[in-house]
Amino acid sequence: MAADNIDTFIPPQRILMGPGPSNIHPRVLKAMSEPVIGYMDPIFVQMMAELKELIRYVYQTDNMLSYPVSGPGSVGMENCFVNLVQPGDKVVVCRNGVFGGRMIENVLRCGATPVILEGVWGEPIDLNALEDLLKKTPEARVVAFVHGETSTGVVSDAKTIAEIAHRYDCLTIVDAVTSLAGVPVLAKEWDLDAVYSAGQKCLSCTPGLAPSTFNQRVIDFVTGRKDKIQSWFMDMTMILEYWGKTVRTYHHTAPINALYALHEALLMLKEEGLENVWARHRSNYEALRDGLEAMGLEFLVKEEYRLPQISTVKVPEGVSEPQLRAELLKMSSLEIGAGLGPLAGKVWRFGLMGQTSRPDYVLTCLASMEKILPTLGYPVKPGVAVAAAHKRYAAQHAAAAEKALA
Repeated sequence: MAADNIDTFIPPQRILMGPGPSNIHPRVLKAMSEPVIGYMDPIFVQMMAELKELIRYVYQTDNMLSYPVSGPGSVGMENCFVNLVQPGDKVVVCRNGVFGGRMIENVLRCGATPVILEGVWGEPIDLNALEDLLKKTPEARVVAFVHGETSTGVVSDAKTIAEIAHRYDCLTIVDAVTSLAGVPVLAKEWDLDAVYSAGQKCLSCTPGLAPSTFNQRVIDFVTGRKDKIQSWFMDMTMILEYWGKTVRTYHHTAPINALYALHEALLMLKEEGLENVWARHRSNYEALRDGLEAMGLEFLVKEEYRLPQISTVKVPEGVSEPQLRAELLKMSSLEIGAGLGPLAGKVWRFGLMGQTSRPDYVLTCLASMEKILPTLGYPVKPGVAVAAAHKRYAAQHAAAAEKALA
């Protein structure tokens, strides 16, 4: 395409019901369009302090070092590894999906040795197997795991994993990219050491920021290292001078407008109330679940281990996995996700994250699938899925009214 044929890019309006990003509220988009100011401006520094408090709120912690890493969730992951893992270390990595595999790659690139606890895709991390592995690996220094595995929609017991790791003198690196703000992530109560997330999932912010939190054990370890941290940009000893103090020392040009957006997204979350946000994700998941099951579709993950914000559903035999996604995009401008790794072509992933977690999107998705699936050779009784979702919402409203009157 010749450059003189290029015009202003105007993206279509989509309902983003995949594994991320999620839809962004107009308040957040407006915040992102506000004027740029200097990253050392006293007003910007004040906003940074508020942003740290909001990150502490969403993580339910008082960690001094709580800040948004400048980069997507993958940079949040790498930030943890380059600071906590030294060449020659042994690191226990729990892999029960794609993102545990990415943790292994980070360990290798730090010059360390991964000791892999292989799990089943779609099942939580096996706590007994973890303890057995740590008994056999007394030299391990770190346990890394994914709290909410985006590739499968399964949630693991982060609190107990951290307790086991600490019994064997290991620090924890925790991936909360999809879990944060969709289900409880209680960094202080669960005594998690290094935790990272991403702005574009349940926080409904622009991609490109990784809100993270680190406890004092992490700070003590990093500031006590004798070797040079492998990454200049992610060297936490320098970040402490930028995000950790009231008087800032210049480190890098902050993504100013993206930070405005994250501030607004977290403020909206605080206004709604964290427990209400968790409940909203649960409510809409239950309606989506009932609708999908009414069509005879089967979930990959057992009910008790499912993330409400990511529902992974098996593709019925004979149905074209990519064609359903293409038809949803064409009919309703609605995006869902495909499977990754060994699940490619075998599952669909339905996201109900952040601002996308709302009843009208659930009903639009179900109504569209009722129309599309029969054209792909999978019979569905008209209206059955939408009726099941409405029935669930009615039961939830009745329960809420009864509770209010009690």
